[in-house]
Amino acid sequence: MGNTSCVFCGCVDQASVGVVEKWGRFQRLAEPGFHFFNPLAGECLAGILSTRINSLDVKIETKTKDNVFVQMHCSIQYRVIRGNADDAFYELQNPEEQIQSYVFDVVRAHVPRMTLDELFEQKGDVAKAVLEELEKVMGEYGYNIEHILMVDIIPDPSVRRAMNEINAAQRMQLASGYKGEAEKILQVKKAEADAEAKYLGGVGVARQRQAITDGLRENILNFSHKVEGTSAKEVMDLIMITQYFDTIKDLGNSSKNTTVFIPHGPGHVRDIGEQIRNGLMEASAAQSTLLNKPKWLDS
Repeated sequence: MGNTSCVFCGCVDQASVGVVEKWGRFQRLAEPGFHFFNPLAGECLAGILSTRINSLDVKIETKTKDNVFVQMHCSIQYRVIRGNADDAFYELQNPEEQIQSYVFDVVRAHVPRMTLDELFEQKGDVAKAVLEELEKVMGEYGYNIEHILMVDIIPDPSVRRAMNEINAAQRMQLASGYKGEAEKILQVKKAEADAEAKYLGGVGVARQRQAITDGLRENILNFSHKVEGTSAKEVMDLIMITQYFDTIKDLGNSSKNTTVFIPHGPGHVRDIGEQIRNGLMEASAAQSTLLNKPKWLDS
């Protein structure tokens, strides 16, 4: 706010308005530019008011509904109404102090009815309430409230630490849930893969045994036809001895340091063959008995 004047003339800057008095009484408003005054008639330039937007920062400390003390930072942007500059010049001695008092009154009337979470969510409602009250009051004094911004809401440091700990605990709980689900899926997939591997391994073993059986049957038939005077039992004994020595060879070539005690000798091979043949003969006899069973026994 500037004032350039002398006894007979004065200059009002751009974005300003001058207040002209006559014999100490308000006479008119002077627009920006150069003006002449008649001091002999009692005219003079009493003052100049800026119509630019001013900013006032206010800090309010209050308590929420859940008994949390917070500090709120408000920014109020206001300006002098050009047509009512005389009211702004004569009515208020300190407009900033007046605005600050009304901001304190409105904020401390609204915030105690909200919890801390509601205050963060509805700070725009608090700013709107302050704006409506200030427009109604300050308009009578020649001031217009342009904007009110709730710049920041700062709870007590202990409350902020507690809120951060709660948030961290909730995120850890959520992360633990996701980790548990991931481990569960991993275990399920591992079990499915293990079951599939065992199934495929069983199929492979069955096919291997079937191939061995087919090969042995073919070898026995071929040997019996090519070498006259040999029976299937003799050929089977020869194959068993061959397989026995191949097994001992594989055990000896194994890289694992494992000691296996087995009876050694051709007679042992004969005993194994006899046990296998006896088992097959007993199974065949049991099957024949079941097939030849009289029907009247079932009734």
